[in-house]
Amino acid sequence: QVQLVESGGGLVQPGGSLRLSCAASGSIFGIYAMGWYRQAPEKQRELVASITSGGSLTYTGSVKGRFTISRDNAKNTVYLQMNSLKPEDTAVYYCNVDMFTGSAHWGQGTQVTVSS
Repeated sequence: QVQLVESGGGLVQPGGSLRLSCAASGSIFGIYAMGWYRQAPEKQRELVASITSGGSLTYTGSVKGRFTISRDNAKNTVYLQMNSLKPEDTAVYYCNVDMFTGSAHWGQGTQVTVSS
């Protein structure tokens, strides 16, 4: 089993920045990709960004140029640096880990609120 612990959410004004962290522990051998999803009220959960074990990056279009995903393999931690935040970025952000076996694991979620 894989345990994911997220941190870094909070309230920020439009144009501000936040950095999310997600540390993986447990049966972490065989992680294929780590990433972040988000879910706003009354909307479906969507992929924000992901990074594979080989370093391939994926971003959803609305965050390109503003968000940066990175991964520290030694610490089994994935980060999401979010700059130039907009009110529409408000959501619960979930850490996700995809295994080579095809299984997936989720964090508990952290609230990000962008408001003046």
